[in-house]
Amino acid sequence: MQHEVDYVIVGAGSAGCVLANRLSADPRNTVLLLEAGGPDTNPWIHVPVGYFKTMHDPELDWCYRTEPDEAVAGRRIDWPRGKVLGGCSSLNGLLYVRGQREDYDRWAELGNTGWRFNDVLPYFMKSEDQERGASAYHGVGGPLKVSDLRLRRPIADHFIAAAQEIGIPFNDDYNGATQEGVGYFQQTAHKGFRWSTAKGFLKPVRDRRNLIVRTRAQTRSVLFNGKEAVGIEYVHEGAVKTVRARVEVILAAGAIGSPQILQNSGVGPADVLNKAGVQVRHELAGVGQNLQDHLQVRLVFKTRERTLNDEVNNPLKKALVGLQYAISRTGPLTLAASQVAIFTRSSPDVARPDIQFHMQPLSADKPGQGAHPFSAFTSSVCQLRPHSRGSVEIRSNDPLHYPAIHANYLSDERDHPVVIGGIKVARRIAAAPSLARHIVSEFIPGAAYATDAELLDVARKFSQSIYHPAGTCKMGSDARAVVDERLKVRGIGRLRVVDASIMPELVSGNTNAPVIMIAEKAADMILEDQRYQHVTRVDEANVSMIEKRMAHEGHKG
Repeated sequence: MQHEVDYVIVGAGSAGCVLANRLSADPRNTVLLLEAGGPDTNPWIHVPVGYFKTMHDPELDWCYRTEPDEAVAGRRIDWPRGKVLGGCSSLNGLLYVRGQREDYDRWAELGNTGWRFNDVLPYFMKSEDQERGASAYHGVGGPLKVSDLRLRRPIADHFIAAAQEIGIPFNDDYNGATQEGVGYFQQTAHKGFRWSTAKGFLKPVRDRRNLIVRTRAQTRSVLFNGKEAVGIEYVHEGAVKTVRARVEVILAAGAIGSPQILQNSGVGPADVLNKAGVQVRHELAGVGQNLQDHLQVRLVFKTRERTLNDEVNNPLKKALVGLQYAISRTGPLTLAASQVAIFTRSSPDVARPDIQFHMQPLSADKPGQGAHPFSAFTSSVCQLRPHSRGSVEIRSNDPLHYPAIHANYLSDERDHPVVIGGIKVARRIAAAPSLARHIVSEFIPGAAYATDAELLDVARKFSQSIYHPAGTCKMGSDARAVVDERLKVRGIGRLRVVDASIMPELVSGNTNAPVIMIAEKAADMILEDQRYQHVTRVDEANVSMIEKRMAHEGHKG
């Protein structure tokens, strides 16, 4: 079983752990899960606010960076990606957001049958163990714990009140009937601990005899027999190894890893492969293209109201924060990436929410860095459905060499009025009575930026990724599609991609919950195809037996 299994899954992240759980539930299926990173034993992984420690740690994070991007003042943007069991679900900000109904209906309109919201909602609910209980939109008993925040701060309540004062309705459940509104985030946590897919989906089934989990196993390429995937070549313990897949190879390496593996295996745009010195096995123009991400513009406001900056910068208060968490699993150490969510419109004539706010009761120069030495909060706003597109392209035939990531933020001018409108909404909230009386000044970017041209300049200078890359192996039927609606790689047999890269268009919100949904749906499709193939083989055998019998009886006659 070490050399041949039914299913090889590359990547033990948000999708891979789900697939490993569901596919190995049938003891007749043998499954090998390969993860380039190590086990999730670092204690900071399991403390919700630990992402401040784990992001940018090369032991846990791929530490990708984009190429210099002219549209964001020539900067290179950090792109943390999980390199550990649980993948990004072990490093992310824990925010549980599904997106909008229209996102998935749009996927179906693009030719992807079976991906409408009503088709995917059961898979969101299947995964979920919702703290609030079951409802028409939420499930209980699933492997993924979803809970309300265990931290409240007055500045966040003022922010919610201010949003309502400018006409944004309160919404207690943006994952329910409608997304639009302001309210507190839901998070993938339980009793004060992070709930990654490694903890929820993988840990309970690690002792299954038909499941092998191999960490620190770096995939080099997919192995082929003609136009069929037959296995994986990977590096483990300093040696190059191979494993054969009797049924399928499944890439779940994420929006950067999956297209990189395909390209290094000779599947992708011919010009990219030729330039990198990789022989073209199957030309597929869309591999690595269609890259999308949420770019957030971060506004910081100095306040009279005390914020978390004051708690983490005071040694005594910092010690009390640790004590509070140790005793009751509450307080600042349970902080998700943000407290308050807003889904609203950049202008009144927009049909549905096109911007999202992440409000944090603290501030820093950039995510993962130390807090500012004064009371402040952060109001980050991102465009939910950017038009700008980038690419992921290998630069050499060395599969361990990082690819070039061209984000191309703000390259499509249709994105400009949305980000400008988002900054204006942020300032309107800050100027509303419930919040204005607590604000001393706008620290970043500052009141000097006023005109539309200056606000676009703000987006170029004071923006960061919100870490939602997607779309690089997009699902569809057009010339740039990489996988079909069943996530099978076009023109290649026995090979699927199951992660954020298959999104034809980025969802309107954080991507972790949608990726888990994608994996749940994919697992059902994989098992369904397996049953169909088994029945077909049985039917073919029966037909063959009947034909032989008839031939024999005819000969006797």
